[in-house]
Amino acid sequence: MGEQTVNRAKPCQLALFPLNNGATNVYFVLVLSYVLNFGSGVLGMGAVFVSMMITGMRVCDAVTDPIIGALIDKTNGRFGKFRPFMVAGNLIMAVSVFLMYVLLPQAGPSMAGLRYLGFTALYFLWVIGYTFQTSCTRSGQTVLTNDPKQRPMFTLFNTIGSLAGMGAMQVLAPIVGRLQGGYNTPGFFAALAPIGIVVSMVLTALAVVGIWEKDRAEYFGVGGPQERLRLSEYVQILRANKPMQRLMAAGAGCKLALAIATHTAVLCMLYGSMMGDYDGLYLPMMIIGYASSAPFFLLTIRTSQKKGQKASLVRYVTAALVCYGAVLALLLLWRQGDPAWNLSILSGGGLSLNLYTLLFILFFGAGYGAYYSTADMPIPMVADCSDYETYRSGRYIPGVMGTLFSLVDKLVSSLASLVVTAAVSVLGLSAIPDQYTPYVPGMNRVVIVLFCLIPMAAWAAALIAMRGYTLTGQRMKTIQAVNAARKEAVARGMTLEEAMTAITDGTVERP
Repeated sequence: MGEQTVNRAKPCQLALFPLNNGATNVYFVLVLSYVLNFGSGVLGMGAVFVSMMITGMRVCDAVTDPIIGALIDKTNGRFGKFRPFMVAGNLIMAVSVFLMYVLLPQAGPSMAGLRYLGFTALYFLWVIGYTFQTSCTRSGQTVLTNDPKQRPMFTLFNTIGSLAGMGAMQVLAPIVGRLQGGYNTPGFFAALAPIGIVVSMVLTALAVVGIWEKDRAEYFGVGGPQERLRLSEYVQILRANKPMQRLMAAGAGCKLALAIATHTAVLCMLYGSMMGDYDGLYLPMMIIGYASSAPFFLLTIRTSQKKGQKASLVRYVTAALVCYGAVLALLLLWRQGDPAWNLSILSGGGLSLNLYTLLFILFFGAGYGAYYSTADMPIPMVADCSDYETYRSGRYIPGVMGTLFSLVDKLVSSLASLVVTAAVSVLGLSAIPDQYTPYVPGMNRVVIVLFCLIPMAAWAAALIAMRGYTLTGQRMKTIQAVNAARKEAVARGMTLEEAMTAITDGTVERP
């Protein structure tokens, strides 16, 4: 097999296309991080209703996701396979979020029925748009590159893109919150939503540029006629694709850990209610976490290129698990009102660090860096599973593979809100905590569970799932070689069925 059979991306394409994930992560912050505050604090709806509605909507995706995945796989028009869904998805999310966050609160409390109906309908519309665009992040990698050396780089650029979206919103949200009087005010959402919409549109436009050249039929699978799948066949595909099953389980664990540990309500209780200085701790700790992730990203890429993405995911999820064990110990030692056992970074206009804070920064930074560097690693691994499906069955169905993974992604994200709501209800609070919520007895135990124990359990589950994952670095090289040989054979006139039978070890039997 010659080098010409390897599909490589240009550096600018590798850097730009992952901004699609940054564009959707803007809404991850706007909606999934604050929708509980919006529903209960602004619209006056019960927090339990809001959280159950979110979870119920994601369950509905069990129907919509395969349909959208099938639409992506069937699409091959003037503007390619992925670009139309990227643009349409972003526009749908922009319209739904603007109507929900900016216009819906103008319906007064006397119009409670309209609020409930409007909130539910607009949230469902947002879910559709989110599926459109997020599915392209996962499935579009299959045309961007199949080079085993390049594909791990997607994780790095994906995280940079994510920071451009999610990071920007996480920095801006507390600033807007202070100016508007907190996260439970209409002004906060009316101000933050338009900013997020513009940021997401810009990132989407750049991502479209990144995939433009590769979004063509010549990069779609191994060639040959592709039969259309019935929805009933999706279950059969998932049953046969064992690596995808395990990746979905591992990805769910990583995503659940990220969604719960970084949930706004959890951080408000930790930095604001417990430590008493949300404004002085949130941004510094977020910056420390992001800065700590930089060396881990370089390590994950190096490990992925040498030993494969599975080895990298297992190694650094294990590191996160160990470090968060130390964070757990520190939170167990916390004492309310005792400066020696509280976090303190800035005080009196200068640094105010104690041993407790230094140890927390050390272990939290290393743990956050390790798990943040792996949180999006399952995304490029979806492309490996999609290539494996092409190798296994001859089918090029990146849309189906992407939406199967997206379904789990969204289910666990919504589960995070339900878990946080249930935990907060144990404390007897009438609304989701914001940065001004005072400490109540038992809150430290709730934070320990949400900030440490649940993420640690999720990482442990991910490690168990990865034990039987067979797409190692060497295995993927073989799969890519076989797929490339089959594609060459089909281009010379062999049928797809003949190529699937004749080529199993990277050699071509000429017809």
